[in-house]
Amino acid sequence: MLLKGGITVSGNRCKRKEILEIIENDARLNAEQIAAMLDMAEDEVVRIIKEMEEEKIIAGYFTVINWDKVGEEKGSAIIEVKITPQRDLGFDAVAMRICRFPEVKTVRLMSGAYDLVVYIEGQTMREVAAFVTQKLAPLEHVLSTATHFVLKTYKLQGTLVEEDGEEDRRLMITP
Repeated sequence: MLLKGGITVSGNRCKRKEILEIIENDARLNAEQIAAMLDMAEDEVVRIIKEMEEEKIIAGYFTVINWDKVGEEKGSAIIEVKITPQRDLGFDAVAMRICRFPEVKTVRLMSGAYDLVVYIEGQTMREVAAFVTQKLAPLEHVLSTATHFVLKTYKLQGTLVEEDGEEDRRLMITP
């Protein structure tokens, strides 16, 4: 199927995927750099990225920060939450209500013993604990929670945040 400018749907989909893979690994790259990597026109890269942002395929950009090196104390936890699904809404309504708390960084629907996993951050472990006991656990449809405090982060979103000083000892695989 041919679209405006002679771009095919499958060709556009392929370009979108290539752009997504590049910015997933390094969101600091600008359109000019991405265009050079993919042998595309810069304005086409800008247009495709804008379309994907409007469609919420690209939902946001963030930076991985090692707060331990900054000297800032942060409390974070992973909370397993068991909930009662609501009629006609399932888990979505409760999950979206939990998402609205500013302390909540990530909410995911899971398989297994618990329904949701919630990642939260606060200034201290005490603040995180207060969130669970005062805001999360009392919510309607929340049956139980299990809180796991994060003691140290080694890798986040595919990025090592704590180097061990050792060289990479994995064997190179070649075709």
